[in-house]
Amino acid sequence: MEIIDLNAKIQFSFRIFEFQFKKYYKMILITGATGLVGANLMWHLLQQNDRIKAIRRISSDLNPLRTIFSFYTASPDDFLLRIDWIVADLLDEKSIVEALTGVKSIYHCAAVVSLANNSHILMDTNVRGTQILVEAALRCEVESFCFVSSIAACGKAFSNELVDENTPWTENENRSAYSLSKYFSEQEVWNGIHKGLNAVIVNPGVILGVSGTSTGSSQLFTQVRKGLMFYTNGGSGYVDVRDVVRAMTELMAQRKYGERYILVSENCSNKLILSMMADGFNKRRPFIGVGRDVLNAVGAISEMIGKLLNFTPLIDRSTARSASNSTYYTSRKIETELGFKFNPMNKCVSEVCRFLDSRTNLL
Repeated sequence: MEIIDLNAKIQFSFRIFEFQFKKYYKMILITGATGLVGANLMWHLLQQNDRIKAIRRISSDLNPLRTIFSFYTASPDDFLLRIDWIVADLLDEKSIVEALTGVKSIYHCAAVVSLANNSHILMDTNVRGTQILVEAALRCEVESFCFVSSIAACGKAFSNELVDENTPWTENENRSAYSLSKYFSEQEVWNGIHKGLNAVIVNPGVILGVSGTSTGSSQLFTQVRKGLMFYTNGGSGYVDVRDVVRAMTELMAQRKYGERYILVSENCSNKLILSMMADGFNKRRPFIGVGRDVLNAVGAISEMIGKLLNFTPLIDRSTARSASNSTYYTSRKIETELGFKFNPMNKCVSEVCRFLDSRTNLL
């Protein structure tokens, strides 16, 4: 009788251990975890989860992640210790399948963000990388998948209409390589959805927030803080990175699979956004407007010099077109379905400027 009781206790204990083991390892995985969206998402998810899995390259710099966590807490290392890092390459199918062991949900934030004409890099990382991850997620029976796309993958509206999720996509010569890469990346996710993947797509506007680097949209803060006289006559939709990650987690919780959502807090001219930043740093607002023709000429000349001297110019014809373009968007879908409220952009910008001013070593 005692032997039977002992065996029963052992089996019961093993089942409890097995349950806890599976509970622990059925985890959330983030790609692009050291980038602006991925790192802010990591912080957000660590508020509700003991541990998070994240993919990084062997060469990844983790200092920006520490900076982003410092925006939220005085003890960033306490949270960094709760990340289970996996060294993997999005273009290496074997390492990605191994990384998905025990993964319940994927937040795919990794992407090359560039308006320059480096189409090979963009297509490899953004499109092929997404394809490999989607196929691995299907193979490993991942339960849910959230893909961070971009408004660059949305359609173009006619006249003064706002772009929404149903605005048709049209290919034309003015589409940047980045825009094409995000559109084709989305198609890989839609292919996965048609095969049974539970996935939701978000299309954020220009994302502003603390990134710990001086690249991408953070470069705007860097330039304005140094003093910027010029602005371009374009405009776009902007959004706080904290709203992006909050929307992603809410959409996943609501199981909004097979849907896409534009995430834009406000449509702003470039001059207005730069002026907000100037006010935040107590600098003079930019006051000299640069038109499309001047930008295109500068872009063309920069491209020629770059080819002659074998370097990538800061501005080319593609970035010039983007900087002078005005396209505006609506987030009515997520606002209606989820009752979602966005942070005002002046509040977002002022908080980022205040944080950067408190850490003068960043810029």
